[in-house]
Order: sequence, then structure tokens, then C-alpha cells
Amino acid sequence: MINFREINENDILKEWLEFREKTTFCEMSAEDKKYGLYFEETAEKILKNVPVQNRQYVKKQLDKLENNFMDYSYYWNEKYYRNGFVDGSQLVMGCFEE
Repeated sequence: MINFREINENDILKEWLEFREKTTFCEMSAEDKKYGLYFEETAEKILKNVPVQNRQYVKKQLDKLENNFMDYSYYWNEKYYRNGFVDGSQLVMGCFEE
């Protein structure tokens, strides 16, 4: 039996999440934009207040922070949606068991 909680080579849930990311998640509503992450704008504001001799280092650290946060966010979103989907599927399948 396939365990959908685990990521496999031919993972239909991973493909679905990637499809959703490329379609639905690309269209942001006004509400979505209100809670958006604006790393570039924030980084620019920070860099404006950093001495010139330190800007390259601070920029590099801000880029690392952004990449780390995006990796973290992707991991937890995938885990949350994957487990939610599996839990929902198990609830539905439980309705058909005797």
C-alpha cells in the first residue's frame, strides 16, 4: 500500500502541490498581498541604513536569510498540505469501511 505521507519518486501529491504553486498561488488577491513577504523592499530599506563598507556582507546575509526562510516555508507548507490531504482521505475512506 502506498504511504502518501512519505515523498516518493513518482509522488502524485508533490506534483499536485507544484501544479498549485504554478497556477493558483501565483494569483494573489488583495488579502493575499496584505500578508505578502516583501524581502526585496525590506532588504533595500535595511541596506540604505548600513555603512557602504558593510553593504555587501549584509546583502549576502539577507539573501541567505531569504533563501533559508523560503526553504523552511516550502517544507512546512508541503508537510501541512500533505498530512491534511492524507487525514481527509482517511476520514472519507473510513466512511466506507464496515
